[in-house]
Amino acid sequence: MNDIVNVALPKGRLGEKVYEMFKAAGYPCEALEDPGRRLTFENPDAGIRYFWVKPSDVAIYVEKGAADIGVAGKDILLEYVPDVYELLDVGLGKCRMCVAAPDDFKDDYRKTLRVATKFPHVAKEHYSGVGRDIEIIKLNGSIELAPILGLSDVIVDIVETGATLKQNGLKVFDALFDISARLIANKSGYRFKREKIDLIRKKLETVKENKDD
Repeated sequence: MNDIVNVALPKGRLGEKVYEMFKAAGYPCEALEDPGRRLTFENPDAGIRYFWVKPSDVAIYVEKGAADIGVAGKDILLEYVPDVYELLDVGLGKCRMCVAAPDDFKDDYRKTLRVATKFPHVAKEHYSGVGRDIEIIKLNGSIELAPILGLSDVIVDIVETGATLKQNGLKVFDALFDISARLIANKSGYRFKREKIDLIRKKLETVKENKDD
């Protein structure tokens, strides 16, 4: 088991791009490319085992040691603050965490600001930093709908192109931070498999640099 590095990959388009980086770095796995109903995929020759998980769960699998390493968005790391090592910005999944609202929004500081978001911790951290009194409305989808129907005054959410906001009469009022996918490691696993994990990190970094050129 110590010869194998367990990797949690986020399901979806981001995870597919992440796997392509691992493959280019010398860690292919043919079984993963034709997965069927399997949940784990191993290449003993490369010393690697992959499994797909929900993107928001990657950090949990890594923090709890079910995976040695994984790739998670910076938004997830800032929201859940897992006790993991952040090893590398892999340069994928680039977007921004933003405050958005209807075009005609004007903040009335005499009232509590209603904030709809999938990221309550991030929102609280931001508004506590500027001393703004808020009410968090935790939603799991269709965040843009909240201010349109009067459920919230603003939203705190991920913005990639801004097209969805524009189509719904919303615009960005404040960009909080940039987001991209990060290679993370379990702290205990890193101590025991440091040489193997560091080699993976270095090879992924080389792949990223070659893509950027």
